[in-house]
Amino acid sequence: MKNITVLGAGVMGHGAAQLFAQAGKNVRIRARRESSLEEAKERMTNSLKIMVEKNMLTQSDMEQALDRITYTTDLHEAIQDADFIFESIPEVLEKKLDTYEIIESTVSDKTIISSNTSTFPLKELTQKAKNPERFIITHFFNPPQLVPIVEIVKVENTKDNVVQSTYDLMKEIGKSPVVLKKEITGFIVNRVQVAMLREAFHLMEMGVATAEDIDIAMKGSLGFKWAFCGPMESQDLAGLQTTKAMVGNILQDLSNTREVPSFLTEMVENDQLGIRTNEGFYKYDDNGEKAIHTRDDHFLDLLKLLQQKAENNKDKVSSTK
Repeated sequence: MKNITVLGAGVMGHGAAQLFAQAGKNVRIRARRESSLEEAKERMTNSLKIMVEKNMLTQSDMEQALDRITYTTDLHEAIQDADFIFESIPEVLEKKLDTYEIIESTVSDKTIISSNTSTFPLKELTQKAKNPERFIITHFFNPPQLVPIVEIVKVENTKDNVVQSTYDLMKEIGKSPVVLKKEITGFIVNRVQVAMLREAFHLMEMGVATAEDIDIAMKGSLGFKWAFCGPMESQDLAGLQTTKAMVGNILQDLSNTREVPSFLTEMVENDQLGIRTNEGFYKYDDNGEKAIHTRDDHFLDLLKLLQQKAENNKDKVSSTK
């Protein structure tokens, strides 16, 4: 697949477009407003510049990637001759369904249509589709140009070649794709994340720790370990007899609430939305620009290390053959 269309130029759309272009694909990115496209181009340029500064790309790599991207506000123009369409428009079902109707009336039957949604199940997205078997979910994580994982979600009637082609494309652009065996609300990552957030919020409500202390504890423990050993492998390395004892001792005391904590509802009602309003669990004075820059800088360092380790492992395997 050489021709990729990205619908939506926001945080997820521009990051995905950058990745596809870095991998040598011809990319068309579509937004409704020219200003959104200009902002996306600036974000991609700045992101690539940082990668050049960290010696993850050359100046030539950056220029070639940017040259592969074209920008348009015309949906029909954007999807012409597309092999793969990455939809990342706002999470409004009717808007998505209307967009898919236009796509299916324009593109080849072989075109794969993917959505970045984490809100709607695939069966809802394809309720009006002529060829639902060529739809798939590719759930990227913010910032998509840096976070390696992509969750691929299919249903019973999704064609095998659609799943395989999507998996191969994700690998080609440098992602670590996982294919869910069945569709479930929240997929893998958000289910685990919400379970952990429920307990973190519970600890705050009980007065056990502050938001800052919880962050420090997690960054210095699970955040440190899980970058290279996921939760299952970590337990293998610790010993499952230890895991069984730990789970048995703690599980009964964990929060099992099904309600959003009242303090979080109050924060949202009081316009404490995080970086958008310069106040959330922390206070900001620049709409979070410094925090985002610091986060992305750390993510790039980790991504660089992961890529170096992957290359070293390839070399070791080659040398043993």
